[in-house]
Amino acid sequence: MRVLLTTWGSRGDVEPLAGLAVGLREVGVQVRVCAPPDEEFAALLARAGVPLVPLGPTVRSVVAGPRPPTAEDAFRLASELVAARFDTLTTAAEGCDALLATGLMPAGARDVAEKLGIHYVYACFHIFGLPSRHFPPGARPGRQSSPDETDNRVLWEQDAQRVNALYGDALNSHRAAIGLPPVDNVRDHVFTARPWLAADATLCPSQGMTDLDTVQSGAWILPDDRPLPAGLEDFLGAGAPPVYVGFGSMAAYAPEGIARIAIEACRALGRRVLLARGWADLAPIDGGDDCFVVGEVNQQALFRRVAAVVHHGGAGTTTTAARAGAPQVVVPRIADQPYWAARVAELGIGSAHEDPTPTVDSLAAALTTTLRPDISARARVVAGTIRTDGARVAAELLRDAVTRERPPVSG
Repeated sequence: MRVLLTTWGSRGDVEPLAGLAVGLREVGVQVRVCAPPDEEFAALLARAGVPLVPLGPTVRSVVAGPRPPTAEDAFRLASELVAARFDTLTTAAEGCDALLATGLMPAGARDVAEKLGIHYVYACFHIFGLPSRHFPPGARPGRQSSPDETDNRVLWEQDAQRVNALYGDALNSHRAAIGLPPVDNVRDHVFTARPWLAADATLCPSQGMTDLDTVQSGAWILPDDRPLPAGLEDFLGAGAPPVYVGFGSMAAYAPEGIARIAIEACRALGRRVLLARGWADLAPIDGGDDCFVVGEVNQQALFRRVAAVVHHGGAGTTTTAARAGAPQVVVPRIADQPYWAARVAELGIGSAHEDPTPTVDSLAAALTTTLRPDISARARVVAGTIRTDGARVAAELLRDAVTRERPPVSG
């Protein structure tokens, strides 16, 4: 059995597929992964023993500029990615039995699967983007809803119209080119009525929260047994556990001056700080020995050794910190990040920094709350509830779904 996994997005969209790929191999399934051609994604997949089939432009070239992408950039990228999926996935999926797609609205993936006659699954890492009567849709480029509109049903219908505006023409022109009829609701076509949810049920409860019949497997975690670098070990051993501060691939979106703000806030509390360089290129503000900078590192091991984790609220970082029992301060900026910030606060395992642009005082206040003994104790309790077998669960589900669809072998 062969399966093609595909995504386009940040590390938080790529690493779970590496985790799922490992799970699929463990149940006897061969795997290919189509993902953005960023060097670090290729290295991540290589660590999992999975070759990268490049799809579309690098993510870093899109999001790591001096400013966030504009609406015009988004419309241009949408058409580019649709074309890339029809081109790349059609070749990569040859000989495969199933295609699983995730990441930035993977319009084109289901259509390739349809043309090839193979099983298709849409997967997501949170419920924030799925239609729901309980909450409104997130921001998306295009014609915006009236600020006076409060009916979530109406708002989700208008969200579908925005998705059509972004992807509809490109998708339907490519479908026509391979002999498929047009679709009139791109979002619902991509999602299907039964999307998979690769998120932990403690962190992201989904029962009754969306209009779709979600299949929740748990988070797809890529095991990491890499040792921490010697210099980092030396820093960790030289004093009390530091506060980790990182914003991942949030380059254009990282709060201005966050490195200085974080260092000064930690110093105000007598805490050492561990900066994750990331795509925002965070760096020390002086030569103080209470600050250390790390690049790519085993967060699963590191987060067990820190006093708290200050981050942007990506699904992956939130899950890794929760699994490690590390208290969190989430400074959400875009997309699903406010959702994860709210969940961290609701679970009592940290603080949500309501203002997306922290000051030294506001971050120090959030850290003061998060570093309380009761929060640390609660974080350790919740850590014990986080499932680690989500990738295996999903792998078995996918294997079994394909097996059921296969025609019986005649004697």
